Amino acid sequence: MKGSIVILCGGGPAPGINSVISSLSKVFIEDNYRVIGLHGGYRNLFSGEAQTVDFTFDMADRIHNQGGSVLTMSRYKPKDTEFNSDFFTKNDVKLLITIGGDDTASTANRIAKYLNEKDVKIKNIHVPKTIDNDLPLPEGIVTFGYESAKQEGVKLATTVYEDARTSGNWFVVSTMGREAGHLAFGIGASCHYPMIIIPEMFNKVNPTFDRIIRLVISSMVKRKILGIKYGAAIVSEGVFHFMNDAEILSSNIHFTFDEHGHPELGNVSKAYIFNILLQERLKALNLKIKSRPVELGYEMRCCSPIAFDMMYCSLLGFGVKRLFDQGYTGCMVMAEPHGEIKPLFLKDVEDENGKIRPRMVNMETQKTRIFFEDSLHFLTPDDYAAAKAFVPNPELFDFFKILEW
Repeated sequence: MKGSIVILCGGGPAPGINSVISSLSKVFIEDNYRVIGLHGGYRNLFSGEAQTVDFTFDMADRIHNQGGSVLTMSRYKPKDTEFNSDFFTKNDVKLLITIGGDDTASTANRIAKYLNEKDVKIKNIHVPKTIDNDLPLPEGIVTFGYESAKQEGVKLATTVYEDARTSGNWFVVSTMGREAGHLAFGIGASCHYPMIIIPEMFNKVNPTFDRIIRLVISSMVKRKILGIKYGAAIVSEGVFHFMNDAEILSSNIHFTFDEHGHPELGNVSKAYIFNILLQERLKALNLKIKSRPVELGYEMRCCSPIAFDMMYCSLLGFGVKRLFDQGYTGCMVMAEPHGEIKPLFLKDVEDENGKIRPRMVNMETQKTRIFFEDSLHFLTPDDYAAAKAFVPNPELFDFFKILEW
């Protein structure tokens, strides 16, 4: 036995985690390493009460195409004062493999640095994971889990759109996304939603509830002009990241608050908030349009990975072994579109404060411009005359004026 590797998962689930675990476990087992899976992320790593599982080839082979994570996850972030080397020396750990976002990777770097100072030599390699697609990989390389989550979201959003057509109603759909709008844009563009709202759109003005609701109404009125009585708008929860507490509380929605006095957005459906505010504005305008809220969130995180992610995650898992054998440490594994495995170091994607910069939707690409300019329905000055049959001041709902584009 050459020693052990340990695998832990941090943050929230994403389709493909088990494909990564399966692939790297099998390749390390075949090279005579003990493969330890750590439950609970970093939570119990230094407590002396770590819950672990030893992977066999058969176990690893069985989980390859399963959704969720065979290892339970946690967002716990240990302090430097909690660090000790007991787990690593007891289990003869040669490599710490972390699967997660930037916080999980940064913590692994801190741990490895501490252990090396204690003369416990281990390497650490990170597998970047998020359905949000917002980790700063090179342009054109997605984070694993994104494509599967998007596909699941498209299935749900397509059903919602069909319901809108069948019932003659509108739906307000909200999606996960933390800061970035990749998931909302990907789902909305795939389903031909007439309105897509992501934080990146607000590159000249601040996102506010008023602007968001006016954008939805702009689409509703445009569709009325076109004789289309149904529709759906999809909004990324990332818009909340760029709102201050005063703006959020102005919604008059009842929130619980965290220990710092900030509204706990995770306890409230974002779609519900948008839909309530939309209905209030529609009534004030005497526009008789029914709308219903739909939240797309946790349903997408533990679905089975699609073929793209099963293969992509296998490449990342096998790639960890390649980087380890080449002596790399303190890096993320990256698979380029043509399949070449390369290391990506955190220092190359950090800002001057050591924070990982999120990758936002690039509003300047031709793909983005095509969907926003050619696929969405919204009011422009050419529609003002016709729009006056529905709203007294059409310019207030002009898409380009709302965003100051």
